[in-house]
Amino acid sequence: MKTKRKNILIIELIGLVLGLLWLSPFYLMIANAFKTKREIFEGVLGIPDSFMIDNFIQAFIDLTFLRSLFNSVLITGLSVAVIIIFSSMAGYALARNKSKLSGVLLLIFVSAMLIPFQSVMIPLVSLFGKVEMLNHAGLIFMYLGFGCSLSIFLYHGAMTGISKSLDEAAIIDGANKLQTFWYIIFPLLKPISVTVAILNVIWIWNDYLLPSLVLSESNATIPLKMFFFFGQYTKQWHLALAGLTLAVIPVIVGYFFAQKQIIEGVSDGAVK
Repeated sequence: MKTKRKNILIIELIGLVLGLLWLSPFYLMIANAFKTKREIFEGVLGIPDSFMIDNFIQAFIDLTFLRSLFNSVLITGLSVAVIIIFSSMAGYALARNKSKLSGVLLLIFVSAMLIPFQSVMIPLVSLFGKVEMLNHAGLIFMYLGFGCSLSIFLYHGAMTGISKSLDEAAIIDGANKLQTFWYIIFPLLKPISVTVAILNVIWIWNDYLLPSLVLSESNATIPLKMFFFFGQYTKQWHLALAGLTLAVIPVIVGYFFAQKQIIEGVSDGAVK
């Protein structure tokens, strides 16, 4: 019994240490966001002598935060929605069609995950560079192309666990293919849809390279605007860290609002 308690205590201590290590970057970000530039260079680990709220006000203004936040939310939300809709439909079609062509198409989608974005970056931007739609709509279209391979692969795997008899029963009741998918199959894909959404939100929200090649300054997202504080000859760390703190707040708020759906989706997927 004592050995068991000792093992539990060791596991708890390890968990506590790992938790503190995971939280340490957040502490450094928040603590230094309230410091002056001089205080940061004097020591990054200490608590600020006087909490500089002006850092957040100035960062909010310099980032045009509300505009940048709107651009990030718009691009991320629409991109993820489009990826989920098209990828789930493609995964459903490939899973239900057992021909050799569907197998070849699935292999092509899986193989596309191995192609690094950097290898097609210049040709892609050169091809679409003269197109007027290239800001929000063009970027969402590109995210669909780059994000659908993994998403289709995940949906195709999830479809193998859904019986085809559901499709047959729906068709007997008079539903067409689209109605069968949208009203019968798609609700059953909620766990994998949550997984796909989480993976793509993390990627698209934090993406810098592709938006930097595509978006104009007025349509810039939060990651693009963050480089406003890093010039050739100076780096405004106090404002940059304040801006990062502001950028984290919408993500935390969004998680709390969607916490129930995320936990339900992940737990349903674990049970299945």
